[in-house]
Amino acid sequence: MQKQSLPFFVWLLISFSSFGFSSEKATNFAANDSLYFPPTKGTAWATLSPATLGWNGSAVSELKTYLAEKNTKAFIILVNGKIVLEEYFNGHTAADSWEWNSAGKTLLAFTTGIAQQEGLLNIHNKVSDYLGRGWTREPASKENAITCKHLLSMTSGLNDERQLIRKMNLTYLADAGARWSYHNVFQKMFDVVAAASGQKFENFFDEKLKNKIGMDGYWNKGVIFTIYHSTARSMARFGLLALNKGNWKGEQILNEAFFNESTHASQSINPAYGYLTWLNGQSQYMLPNSQTVYQGSLIPNAPADMFAALGAKDQKLYIIPGRKMVIVRMGGAAYPLKPSFAKSGFDNELWAKINAVMH
Repeated sequence: MQKQSLPFFVWLLISFSSFGFSSEKATNFAANDSLYFPPTKGTAWATLSPATLGWNGSAVSELKTYLAEKNTKAFIILVNGKIVLEEYFNGHTAADSWEWNSAGKTLLAFTTGIAQQEGLLNIHNKVSDYLGRGWTREPASKENAITCKHLLSMTSGLNDERQLIRKMNLTYLADAGARWSYHNVFQKMFDVVAAASGQKFENFFDEKLKNKIGMDGYWNKGVIFTIYHSTARSMARFGLLALNKGNWKGEQILNEAFFNESTHASQSINPAYGYLTWLNGQSQYMLPNSQTVYQGSLIPNAPADMFAALGAKDQKLYIIPGRKMVIVRMGGAAYPLKPSFAKSGFDNELWAKINAVMH
C-alpha cells in the first residue's frame, strides 16, 4: 500500500502537541485567525471545539449547569466568528425568538450611525430639527439644546420620573448634557431615524442592517417600550458585526468612525456608557435608576476591553475584541426576586464561570 502523507493541518497539530503547546497558546492561536462570517441565508455556521482552544471541560459542564439553573434559554460563545458553545435550555430551541429588551438599544445606535453616514441626519443637530418644535414640554430654549447625541448618551436632562414617553411627561429637570440618567426618552431616536429617512424605522433597519448580515427578528411596539425579538444566533450575528467594527465580510455597513464613537465614553458623567452601549474597564460607572457614581469597572470579572448590550431580565450581548469573542445569553432573570446588574449581580457571577472555562 502506498504511504500517504499527512495533511498539513494534521501535521501542524501534531507538531504543536509535541512541543507542549499550552491551552493559553491554543486560545491565542485561534484568536489570531481571521474572522469567519456565516452565510447570510441558511443555518450553516462553522464551529470550533472547546478542546481545540484548550478550554477546561469540567468547567464547561459546570457552566451549562449554572446557566440552566439561572433561567437561561439560550447561550452562545463565538471565537473568531465560529461557534464554540451553543446551548438551549428550559424548552427553548435554536429556532425560537426571544426579547432583547434594552440590549436592542445598541441596534438603534448602529442604525442611527448608518443614517448619519448616508447624510440623512447629524447626531450633533437638535432633535427638533427632525421632530419639530414642541416634542417636549420644555421651554423652546431648553428643548432646542437637546441634540440626538444627548439621546444616544442618556444626557437629555429630561425628567426621568416617568418612563412612559408622552409629551406631557417630557419636562425639564436639567440642562442637556449636565446630567446622565438612564431614561426611555432615547426611543425618540426611532422617530428621528424614521423622519430623516422618510420611511418607517423598521424598513430602514431591515434594508440597511438586518438583511445585510442575515438576521431574523422583528420590532414589537408596546405601550412603553419598542423591543426587538430574534433568535440567539441573530443576536450573535449582530455581535460579530460589532466585533469587526461594523464590517461584514468586507462590506462596511457602519463606518468605523461612528462605531468607535459609540463604543467609547460618550460623556464624562458616566464613562461606562457610549451610544446606547455599556463599556467595561472604565474608572467609574453609574447604573440605571440611580445617580450614584461607583468607582472601578462595571463588571470586574470581565475583560477590560469588553463592551456590551444589556437588557432587562438578563439579556446579554458581550463583545470582547481582545479575544475575538462574542457571547450571547437570553432568557429569564437569573434572580427574579432580586434583579441584579453589573458588578454586584449576575454579570460578574457569570463571568467568573466563563473565566473558569478558559483557564
